[in-house]
Amino acid sequence: MTGADAMVKCLEAQGIGVVFGYPGVAIAPFYNSLYDSNIKSILVRQEQNGGHAASGYARVTRKPAVCIATSGPGATNLITGLATAYADSIPMVAITGQVSTQLLGKDVFQEADITGACEPFVKYSYLVKDAKDIPRIFKEAFYIASTGRQGPVLIDVPIDVQKQEFNYAEPGEISIRGYKPKVQGHIVQIKKVIEAIKNANRPLLCAGGGVILGHAEHAIQAFCEKHGIPVVTTMMGVGSIPKRHPLFFGMLGVNGKPYANQAVAQSDLLIIVGARVNDRAVGAPSKLERNRLIIHIDIDTAEIGKNIGPTIPLVGDARLIFEQLLEYDMNVNYKPWVEALRDVKRSCVDRRTFHEGYINPCLFVEHLTERMEENAVYVADVGQNQLWSADNYVMKRGRFLTTGGFGTMGYSIPAALGAKMAAPERQVLAVCGDGSFQMSMMELATMVQYGIKIKIIIMKNGYLGLVREYQFNNYDQRYIAVQLGDIPDFEKLAMAYGMDYFHLKEMEKMDATIEEFLACDNSALMICEVYKFDKVKE
Repeated sequence: MTGADAMVKCLEAQGIGVVFGYPGVAIAPFYNSLYDSNIKSILVRQEQNGGHAASGYARVTRKPAVCIATSGPGATNLITGLATAYADSIPMVAITGQVSTQLLGKDVFQEADITGACEPFVKYSYLVKDAKDIPRIFKEAFYIASTGRQGPVLIDVPIDVQKQEFNYAEPGEISIRGYKPKVQGHIVQIKKVIEAIKNANRPLLCAGGGVILGHAEHAIQAFCEKHGIPVVTTMMGVGSIPKRHPLFFGMLGVNGKPYANQAVAQSDLLIIVGARVNDRAVGAPSKLERNRLIIHIDIDTAEIGKNIGPTIPLVGDARLIFEQLLEYDMNVNYKPWVEALRDVKRSCVDRRTFHEGYINPCLFVEHLTERMEENAVYVADVGQNQLWSADNYVMKRGRFLTTGGFGTMGYSIPAALGAKMAAPERQVLAVCGDGSFQMSMMELATMVQYGIKIKIIIMKNGYLGLVREYQFNNYDQRYIAVQLGDIPDFEKLAMAYGMDYFHLKEMEKMDATIEEFLACDNSALMICEVYKFDKVKE
């Protein structure tokens, strides 16, 4: 068989049912072989969006997804999608076409050193020089992407290697020298964690994105319920525990709930799980280290101690570690601490005001998510819409997806397309601003072509809202390059793509419009008018 045939056979062996990509000459042999496969090929309208669509698919299935691009500009367009996935630890395998091996390094038409360019943004990359290596490389790539701290892996395949004939042989067991992910928590460290919790008066668990990626939500919730330990989350950890849970005290950080930050400040033991503790979550890590014990649990050794020095580091898979911890009875009573946090929560009054005559975005997100189906998928973009969404999303049994580490505008629509492909029976919503919408609105064509019915909400204020808010706070309202204007005509755009259209501007019509929007069977676009100078923070 040819190298291209082998590539398809390897994807089939991994159970891949759909790929997202944009073809070109350098990847044409692979697409020709894909023609005879049962794998569904989705043509995105820009390669970066293929990466985002694969991200949405992977996050819902919790398995590696596949995106494809041709050489040169196709591959370089894909870099932002890979960097976004890498920052948020999303398992993906990216396949790129490349010029013939004998032309590498000669600056020929559409040649780009994509393995070199992507080095900071992938877990590993391969440049295939011999078709006989394809079975091994593909098997290794999926293994690397899905184990340890998950992330994207790149496979760059020159066109002559795709055409090369060879005798296919099944790859053996995977054994990669130097790559041995640790999953079980060390028993000595486990016992230290137990003693620290027993001796604490005010423990607090902070759940990051690694909790969801590691399928650890149920184990952590059961652990906290067993011992009465309160929980806060990072933005990527939103959804680790239902919002209405009595032990949940909100999202922490610069844009989080004040009572969540108060919980961190008053704790004497902070248990960080699957979070890197970046600057948006904790403003002064060194101060935090001085005043409390810190347990940091992560599957990636490199993350522990990177931003905050833990008292007790514990490397391993979060789900397995908390299943281990659940075996121990600690005989603790944290009811006074939890009640004190409830008092703090009751005392925190949201003093933000929103302009009359427009939609209050915080109430909108709360009312919308309360009415969404139990297992719905909510995909937030980047900007003010993201922060209003994360702050007010009502988690039930669904999923909250966003790009946290890289903050990539234009993420929500292609990621929602991928999520809907992964779970066509689930309700999927993309929420964006009018700026981020225009970064990926070309994917409405993909949605229509393949009958992928998602619902899109645009929080429209005519500005790049978060940048405008930053200019307001730091540059004396000297607004430049942030005005979007009243463009395009969104109603005509919805009509052009055969979408149902809703326009919401009056609070008294909000609930009725939301219910009608959610109930319609077709893909739908809702414009939610937000006042142009409303802010995330006062």
